[in-house]
Amino acid sequence: MGFISLQNISGNYIKFTPTQIVTPMNQRRKFLKTSAALAVGGILLPQVNFADAKSDALKTLGVGLFSIPKAIEKDFAGTMKKLSQIGFKEIEFYGPYSFSPEAEQKRWASMTPQLGFSVSGLYGMSAKEVKKILDDNGLSAPSIHVGLSTLKEKMDKLAETAKTLGTEYVILPSAATPPDLDGFKKQADEFNEIGMQAAKRGINFAYHNHGNGHKAIDGVIPFDLTMQKTNPKEVFFQMDVFWMEAAGVDIPGYLDKYKGRFVSMHVKDMAKKVRFSSDGGDAGQWMELFPQLANAGSGVMDLKTILSHAVKSGVKHFAVERDIAPNSIDDLKVSYDYLTKLDLG
Repeated sequence: MGFISLQNISGNYIKFTPTQIVTPMNQRRKFLKTSAALAVGGILLPQVNFADAKSDALKTLGVGLFSIPKAIEKDFAGTMKKLSQIGFKEIEFYGPYSFSPEAEQKRWASMTPQLGFSVSGLYGMSAKEVKKILDDNGLSAPSIHVGLSTLKEKMDKLAETAKTLGTEYVILPSAATPPDLDGFKKQADEFNEIGMQAAKRGINFAYHNHGNGHKAIDGVIPFDLTMQKTNPKEVFFQMDVFWMEAAGVDIPGYLDKYKGRFVSMHVKDMAKKVRFSSDGGDAGQWMELFPQLANAGSGVMDLKTILSHAVKSGVKHFAVERDIAPNSIDDLKVSYDYLTKLDLG
């Protein structure tokens, strides 16, 4: 997943993101303290498309743009060319966008000093201008990450933008962890409403889970409740393999159980096996694990098995993601080279 976000009492999402993947302990503690004041605008998502479940390699692979935000800020068109030259075919944008509610944009602006970059959304360009650059480089944007308030308040403009870009899925990058099962039911109702509004406008809504909601409450796994209470025709999901692993989920089994619900996947690796210290429901637990993010193939996760089950379960888009990758595009190439050589037969 890209950003880590947590809903505050006003209904906004607090976003947490690392300045680098491996951070000295004293800097990380300082960051944790600082990041509590940050707020989210929206996020990103990348993708890979398997033409054949028995394919011996990923045919088209995507990338989440929050992996390389500084490179994009300096030169969007040039960065798209570099991604295309590596072999990537799909990208995923993150918000906020020029049409996002003012409060969402202000929260993003307040994060600039900590993030070290300021641009997001479509980087000051129109959707038509962005689409031309993507077309010129053989790229597409089948999904984009979008903040909650944009989804709830600006769906008309969001749908217009998505259609211009050729985007099929608008994805909520993270959501608050309700305190009880009733809260998860209400959240599912909210997702159903957003999904219905998106469908009316010819696009699809999806939710990116950060690994929270997998600790049982009264004998029920909350995220299972989310899956069961949402309309499978209008609410889809994006899986992030790192966060599901951190939650202790049997990822292949989960993909098999909910066949057809996960339409995209964020692919990364874990340097060593780690788990959330509790239920994965707060930013502190997420930040503790950021030093364990790794390029695909450089860690301990069985990505071959996971991706094989993903293809069979109906995942349509796969994206390499490593939040603010320390080595920028070079890190993405490492993951690309590994993933495109996998035999998934």
